[in-house]
Amino acid sequence: MSVTTPNTPHETVDPVDDGLEKAVVKKWKAPIAFAIFVIISALLFFVARRDGVTELRLSAENDAIKLPSIEAPVMATGIVVVILLALMTAGAFWLANQAKRIPLWLTAVFGIVFMYGFLTWAGADKSIPITGLLLGSVALSAPLIFGALGGVISERVGVVNVAIEGQLLAGAFLSAFVASITRNPFAGLLAAIVAGVLVSFVLAAFAIKYLVDQVIVGVVLNVLVAGLTSFLYSTVLSSNTEAFNTPPRLPRIPIPLLSDIPILGRVLFDQTIIIYLMYIAIALVFYGLFFTKWGLRLRAVGEHPQAADTVGIRVNSTRFWNVSIAGAIAGLGGAYFTLGSVGGFTKEMTAGAGFIALAAVIFGRWDPIRATLAALLFGFATNLQNTLGAIGSGVPSEFLLMLPYLVTIFAVAGLVGQVRGPAASGKPYIKS
Repeated sequence: MSVTTPNTPHETVDPVDDGLEKAVVKKWKAPIAFAIFVIISALLFFVARRDGVTELRLSAENDAIKLPSIEAPVMATGIVVVILLALMTAGAFWLANQAKRIPLWLTAVFGIVFMYGFLTWAGADKSIPITGLLLGSVALSAPLIFGALGGVISERVGVVNVAIEGQLLAGAFLSAFVASITRNPFAGLLAAIVAGVLVSFVLAAFAIKYLVDQVIVGVVLNVLVAGLTSFLYSTVLSSNTEAFNTPPRLPRIPIPLLSDIPILGRVLFDQTIIIYLMYIAIALVFYGLFFTKWGLRLRAVGEHPQAADTVGIRVNSTRFWNVSIAGAIAGLGGAYFTLGSVGGFTKEMTAGAGFIALAAVIFGRWDPIRATLAALLFGFATNLQNTLGAIGSGVPSEFLLMLPYLVTIFAVAGLVGQVRGPAASGKPYIKS
């Protein structure tokens, strides 16, 4: 007779050796999510049927290398898409039944096929600019990525950062104000970093030194920054918009050769400096977190502060300064609103981006690369709403308005579910 033991997936021990047979854990969350999307696809193409041909434009008029557009008949494309999705879902169920991990590439291919089918259905008899869709997605994802990177650092070191929204909003306000006064967008970037750090100082002081509940401090800071920036906008910026709220925009800097690559060239390599700083931040945070002494100390403090303390790491000091670094990164994300996108500050212009960035942290399982991909997904969903509305798609406008938030909820609750963050995150450390 064999006995099963929990928490040891994918391994089986010969009972002759020790009389124990370890349990095999089968995870069905992803296959079930795949099946739901197959049902949604079938409903779209066969119940809410739309006829016609969708044009997917792969190049713009000023592209150096032009690609031909794709003309996809809606019904034929729908049949092929549903079949492909069903086959991938069957494969996912088989892998889950074998207690095997569903590879990331399968999930990525599934998502691309589904999105191709959805665009074909939503854009029936319309023309969808793919380059514009991706370009806008990167723009809308930029503040989310900066916020998510700050959230990853903060939570990895043991401090729950609900104040990302406040850091983004403070960065947006101060960058617009300073850039308008100095007529220098780079001064605005530095001001945004300072603003994010100042908000983080308050979060760190109350959460680390005074042991106040970190979630409550974060919520209060968001309300405080929203109220303060709204007050200063009404009393200072609005009184003289030309002097105080007309920041110069950051210019686009195309990278030679790379910017001429079809589709991705304009999307990734014909951007403002803040987007290039985003690429650098992603690489530095990932490398620093997992391949440097700084990252090892940071993760040790977030996982087991007592053990870190015994080897000489100053836990609270490490937490304080890393929360400040996280705020500096999030502040840069706020600068994108005013210096790279909108061009001026308005009340509560972040519109909940900080909370979506926090969702990206959880969806990305506190990993900078996965959190970045999650932020890109949410940004894509937001811009898809804008693009479909601009081309006059027949999709109900109410659904389009809900789309980014539906994707966020489904991603965090449906695909992620219950996950374990850093063990000491949210727990104050009192040196014994």
